[in-house]
Amino acid sequence: MITAHDKMTLVKRASSSLANATSAQRTQALLNVSKLLLERTDEIIAANKIDLDRGVTAEMTKSTQDRIRLDAARISAIADSVVKVTTLPDVIGDVIRGMTLPNGLQISQVRVPLGVIGVIYEARPNVTIDIAVLAIKSGNSVVLRGGRDAQSSNEVLVRLLQDALALAGLSADSVHTLDEFGREGAQEMMTAVGLIDVLIPRGGPGLIKSVVEESTVPVIQTGDGVVHIFVDETARLDWSVEILHNAKVQRPSVCNAVETLLIHEKAVDRILPAILQNLSEANVVIHGDAKTQELFEAAVAATEEDWHKEYHDLDLAVRVVANLDEALAHIAKYSTKHTESIITERIENAERFLAEVDASTVMVNASTRFTDGGEFGFGAEVGISTQKLHARGPMGILELTSTKWLVRGAGQTRA
Repeated sequence: MITAHDKMTLVKRASSSLANATSAQRTQALLNVSKLLLERTDEIIAANKIDLDRGVTAEMTKSTQDRIRLDAARISAIADSVVKVTTLPDVIGDVIRGMTLPNGLQISQVRVPLGVIGVIYEARPNVTIDIAVLAIKSGNSVVLRGGRDAQSSNEVLVRLLQDALALAGLSADSVHTLDEFGREGAQEMMTAVGLIDVLIPRGGPGLIKSVVEESTVPVIQTGDGVVHIFVDETARLDWSVEILHNAKVQRPSVCNAVETLLIHEKAVDRILPAILQNLSEANVVIHGDAKTQELFEAAVAATEEDWHKEYHDLDLAVRVVANLDEALAHIAKYSTKHTESIITERIENAERFLAEVDASTVMVNASTRFTDGGEFGFGAEVGISTQKLHARGPMGILELTSTKWLVRGAGQTRA
């Protein structure tokens, strides 16, 4: 019987051939993925229904069900995003910098794949395609562990990916899943030094904390999204209402949805009632501080826990602040360094917010929902890194590469 170690060994062996594949081969593999997604839509939806039915039996939350759900429209959108990735520049082999030393040595730094990428994620079958496609485009092989909640969907999708690779003349072993091994499979990935070059956790804080603390494989850390929007005293009413609605309501289950609204006390009377009425009509539960509760009777009292919370649902914490300083202090204390946004008409406030907020993505007058690899033009994303080493923010092709130095000489020796 094949083990998790056996599968990781197969991926490691396949990694050198994929890294050395031509750009045309990798592009053809991705076009095959897009084509097969459309051809096998019914098969994917049938497998996805098994996961959803299991989730209902297990009393899975609606937000988790939404993250798992694949329908024809979502599958078509995924197929389109795969095609977009094929149009991105092939960065492997790009010369980043070069020089000729006084002794005649020619030195160049070039971009290369990371090798084997391991990704541990939860309840998001679309991520299976996103990760694998970006990995293939950047010449990396990948080991996936997508969790039991979406196991049936992932099984079909990984088989599709393997078929797409084989049709392009590449090794089907470049992509494997360890879902069937459960937590033990994830544990083996964390200690697979020599088989996995970098590990990326993508999920809730518990998963990320476990991988960061227990892994002996290098980790690129992604984080949960306690995302703030600050409405200052000069903010436009229409922008404030529209941005808050989009950032909270469009898809509340994702990490770039806003979780806390901070509003300048001088903007409360002019702007806050319209925001709260709009959100209330969309069934958003308001967790407000004392001033918010005075203004909006339907608000429930916000607790200390609310300022730390990533709801993944139609809930929003609201706090009135005295000024920009207080807003920045709140964000510094509670931010998970994912995405923060300010709505303002005052350029000095905008520039100060951009400069002082410590997060992977900082915005002015825009919905936090734009923090996304697809929206940034990456075609897809592996995740959103909240660390500061190598990769930060949405991770696309460039973030899945490293570099190496090439030195060309003509008999030089060091004195």
